[in-house]
Amino acid sequence: MSGRKAAKGAKRQGTISAGRIAARVADLGRAITRAYQGRRVDVVVMMDRGFVFAADLIRHVDAPVVCHFVQEDVRDVEHGGHPRREVAFGKAPEVKGRDVLVVDAVLDSGGCFWTSRSSVESRWSPITLGSGLHLMVYG
Repeated sequence: MSGRKAAKGAKRQGTISAGRIAARVADLGRAITRAYQGRRVDVVVMMDRGFVFAADLIRHVDAPVVCHFVQEDVRDVEHGGHPRREVAFGKAPEVKGRDVLVVDAVLDSGGCFWTSRSSVESRWSPITLGSGLHLMVYG
């Protein structure tokens, strides 16, 4: 029996149904709509992990939305004998003074996401900064 057929027939412990995920994404979209109160939202999508979640999420946002897709280059380096994670971005979008929502997927600890979010805040100077995460848990 292939892995696909086995997965289809058996529900893995700890899995969340597609319907429950879709409902939660819709809830997040409504919360974003309320938070931005009709103002334009610049959605910064971290590639390659966050674009599918971003597409699902912004369908539920009832406000003007402009999407910016940003490529990240994440490297674990050693600096002064201490491990460190560096995040470099491709071309930065023009979001200074705008309402910005950063969307990404978290594959494990979320460390890369929080590093990216801090970089967006310090380098791009948004007027407001929110975050949207799609948690992907492997087990």
